[in-house]
Amino acid sequence: MTTTSKDDNKVALDTASWMFNIVTSVGIIIVNKALMATYGYTFATTLTGLHFAATTIMTLVLKRLGYIQSSHLPPSDILKFVLFANFSIVGMNVSLMWNSVGFYQIAKLTMIPVSCFLEVVLDSVRYSRDTKLSILLVLLGVAICTVTDMSVNLKGFVAAFIAVWSTSLQQYYVHYLQRKHSIGSFNLLGHTAPPQAVSLLLVGPFMDYWLTNKRVDSYNYAFTSVMFIMLSCAIAIGTNLSQFICIGRFTAVTFQVLGHMKTILVLILGFIFFGKEGLNLHVVVGMIVAIFGMMWYGHASSQPGGKERIHTLSTNKIEEEIGLVKSNELDEKV
Repeated sequence: MTTTSKDDNKVALDTASWMFNIVTSVGIIIVNKALMATYGYTFATTLTGLHFAATTIMTLVLKRLGYIQSSHLPPSDILKFVLFANFSIVGMNVSLMWNSVGFYQIAKLTMIPVSCFLEVVLDSVRYSRDTKLSILLVLLGVAICTVTDMSVNLKGFVAAFIAVWSTSLQQYYVHYLQRKHSIGSFNLLGHTAPPQAVSLLLVGPFMDYWLTNKRVDSYNYAFTSVMFIMLSCAIAIGTNLSQFICIGRFTAVTFQVLGHMKTILVLILGFIFFGKEGLNLHVVVGMIVAIFGMMWYGHASSQPGGKERIHTLSTNKIEEEIGLVKSNELDEKV
């Protein structure tokens, strides 16, 4: 296969991965919003546990069918990943409850500089001036679009701090573990989804009772609400898988930067389906700035020296030729 064909194939696979993530992420937002707002199922942590239980079943079926090969992941790596992931889920839920919407959005935006910091410190990544400026432009555009009121208290700040750092570490570890152990997204999900499901289903009911003062076992599980829960779990399989595929193919920083496209898309869909309430000049300007920043980031980071690891050329070459190429074959088929 020629170099041009390989490049074209990579662009097609990268685009398909992002579209997969965008469609499933926006879909689960819509379904969960209906489930919580319309049917009163406000048990977010327990619902996330059900999501990972469904993902576990999917990985077990694929393993039985031979699509997932046996692989080894040290228990210490699994434990660290599950701790980061669970603190991320609980931290985000608590941050949203204790903080204003404006501060919650600001906290989410800080994940990009935190992810950059982790890559610089842990992976010796160096960013060009244009890459740094494009990230700042994305942050500015999304902030203009989404940040409204701004109030914070001590416990809300602590919750947001834990949520931001645990989420950034979890996303960093998705890419790090795939690269370190030469395993693909399915294999990594097969190792991490079961302990996440068990831990969240054990802790979730207590956490949800603390947050909502409602018991998950006292909820009226009618036919329609159960169907929505099952639909949410089905979409969550795609959401979890697409996140692992995207971060595995790119990095946590790129996933965060381009991931804000989903925020813009949700805003646009809201204006289309729910009228023009909230649509004003500064929101439109923010969208334009953010989209321009994302395009600039894509161009700047792909240029020579735009984003590169220092003194790891030989390791990366070996990974590309031997490890990650083989481990990503199933991801590319999906």
